[in-house]
Amino acid sequence: MTLAPVVPVLHSEWIKIRSVRGQRVALAAIVASTVAFSVLMCATLGPEDTAEAGFDPVRASLFGLNFGQIAAICFGATAVAGEYRGGAVRVSLTAVPRRGLFYAGKLAVVGLLALAAGLLTGAVCFFAGQAALGDHGVGIGEPGALRAVVGCGLYLALITLFAAGLSALLRSAPAVMGILIPFLLMLSFVLGDVSESKGWIDFLPDRAGQQILLQDPSGPLGPWTGIGVLALWVGAAAWAGFHRLSRRDA
Repeated sequence: MTLAPVVPVLHSEWIKIRSVRGQRVALAAIVASTVAFSVLMCATLGPEDTAEAGFDPVRASLFGLNFGQIAAICFGATAVAGEYRGGAVRVSLTAVPRRGLFYAGKLAVVGLLALAAGLLTGAVCFFAGQAALGDHGVGIGEPGALRAVVGCGLYLALITLFAAGLSALLRSAPAVMGILIPFLLMLSFVLGDVSESKGWIDFLPDRAGQQILLQDPSGPLGPWTGIGVLALWVGAAAWAGFHRLSRRDA
């Protein structure tokens, strides 16, 4: 397969995102919300907090990811579900009749933009957060620090693609946001508190993916196996979305 038919598809998907204000705002909100809440968290930690056993300065500087992932979900959901408003997807498929190419191009652009935003977010959060921690901050050479910064980008890109795949399946951004936001922000924490056997909780997408943000991950999953588990969730969602796109009328 040559790049000849791929480049115009990627370019057209980039133009779609760039031309929709709401998607630009959601992408910018990934960076802004994550950085703001991360720095606020680090700035409000007192000596008694940083002196606690198990305090992780790297994870503390990425605390805002819990809020930034909401913007990532919104970006991924609206980027795909927007195709189903007013029958826009029919126009897209007329221009790109190969549905697999169209779908892959859209996910590639959405994922790469989220990855770029996530890497920028991780770097700004880390350096600003460590500065806010003062004497309790660490450098980028500290074990696990660089991995966490890169992992921030990977995590946000995968969460965005998770929302994008589900949006292709459900064809509704509000439905995806209504499912994923409570699922990622509340469900795993509630289940983790009430479940007698918590081993399977570690395989939920957010629990697994955020292992890469920890200096010393605990539990059955390491940092890279955890991000791999999240990638499997994303792959399942992307496959389900493609199955509906390829088998149903636009």
